[in-house]
Amino acid sequence: MAKGDDAVRRKRNKTHRKRMRNSDSAVSARVASIIAAKHRRKAGKRRICEGMCFSLPTPDDPFNDRHGKKGVAKTRAARRANENRKSHALPKEVPPPGLAAENKVNQVDIGPNHEGERRPGGKGGGDGGCSDYSSPSKFLILCLNAIQDAWVEEGTSDGSVEGNLLASTWGVEFWRCCSAGSDISDTSGACASREQIAWLVSTASDIIAQKEKQGIFVTSPFLVYLVPSQEKAVQVRSLCKPLKAFGIHTVSLHPSASIDHQVHGLKSCEPEFVVSTPERLLELVALRAIDISNTSLLVIDGLKKFLDLGFVDKVYSVRDSITRDPRMVLFSDSYEEGLKPVVQNLLRKPLSRLSLYDSAASQSAFISQYVHFCTSEKDKLLKAIQILAQTLSNQTPHCVKVLFILGTASKAQMLISSLNAEGYALSNDSASDCFIIADSEKGTKVMVKDKENVQKAEVEEFETVMFVDLPSSIEDYVEILTRIARHSVTGMLHSFFWKADAPLSQPLINVLEQCGQRVPEVLRSFDSS
Repeated sequence: MAKGDDAVRRKRNKTHRKRMRNSDSAVSARVASIIAAKHRRKAGKRRICEGMCFSLPTPDDPFNDRHGKKGVAKTRAARRANENRKSHALPKEVPPPGLAAENKVNQVDIGPNHEGERRPGGKGGGDGGCSDYSSPSKFLILCLNAIQDAWVEEGTSDGSVEGNLLASTWGVEFWRCCSAGSDISDTSGACASREQIAWLVSTASDIIAQKEKQGIFVTSPFLVYLVPSQEKAVQVRSLCKPLKAFGIHTVSLHPSASIDHQVHGLKSCEPEFVVSTPERLLELVALRAIDISNTSLLVIDGLKKFLDLGFVDKVYSVRDSITRDPRMVLFSDSYEEGLKPVVQNLLRKPLSRLSLYDSAASQSAFISQYVHFCTSEKDKLLKAIQILAQTLSNQTPHCVKVLFILGTASKAQMLISSLNAEGYALSNDSASDCFIIADSEKGTKVMVKDKENVQKAEVEEFETVMFVDLPSSIEDYVEILTRIARHSVTGMLHSFFWKADAPLSQPLINVLEQCGQRVPEVLRSFDSS
């Protein structure tokens, strides 16, 4: 007798239930999914929709398709760029907007190398060749764009051309100085602005990429960024977050966090950038939680603040903990005399001065201005020669370069004759248009120029300048003031004032006060009379 449909269905269901009881999946599909999710949670592996908290819909994403994540496409593009960097296949270099086509060829040279490493740039590039870069690389532009996009998403930037990082002339000059391998002293403000920090960390990231491209091992950390407070450390750390997609990791260290937590975190990662206060960094170095001996770039942000907090000795200790000869970047706007020895101890030649502003106070930071009163033209020449003798007697290890500025060519020739009469053996250096004092062990260079030809002279290299005859306008004085000692930590500008310079008394007082210099009482009384 044939079985009915109901009997067949019951038998098939019975066989199915028996098979389910004997199999490993003895629960329903819903319960099995819950168990699987629990296993993933314990293993630390989550799906994109299984975050620690729920994300709410937004006007840009009303159906919550992004699951609370912004810029997924940009993150993927950054990940592809990171893969290109790691495979040492950087894209072709292109100049940013505003960069002139006649850029000078620069070289990457940040810090000395270990034995056996070849130098990526700089003169005498070790056992390896030099790499010339006429414009910033595309990887540097990618880093800047990533930071700019992060600002746009946060709402702190409107993405306009005026606020674009690539339009920053300061950033291009900073990149050139870093490529030339010189220390940098910036006098724009008390601390670095976020645009300056963006260019700094992007340039450091580009240097790391260039070294990896050349097969040079980059030690960790590559950059140590010293800040005076926790707030500044958090700000710098947040600006570096977009670079994580390119393989650049940043950690911030400050006393507000537990030191045990920071020691544990440093053991689990090797950051390229370390942002820290000096006291906490020294504690971690003493505990051997971090090794900064091979750091290549040291940034000190807000030197005046370190001096006010009494952290200068700790800054020196951090500097001494680095066995290599790192490049230094210093941000400070103070013109106090007490800061000069600190700056001289931290920075060295070659040095580049930078500033966001064209004001006389910003451009002439750490340049001392002296006004000497004279009774006659002959008195001015005698006092100028005395100051030259004092300059030569100073115990400076490097060559001293002195510039004399006189009113006419005949007065310039008179000064040269007076120097010869005083016993200075001058030999003409035709290559640099200078006179070299032969009996000086330092090889002191002296240049004598009249007012007409001084504008054409390269005055940036002179650390001591003497206005034997003051110019007719204060604008000419300020132009020389802001051009001298551009490659030195400090400089001096001497002015010889007498009755014929009476119209310049009040403008000169204004410049001295603006630059924070001492105004002689004789000059004030001369102006009032």
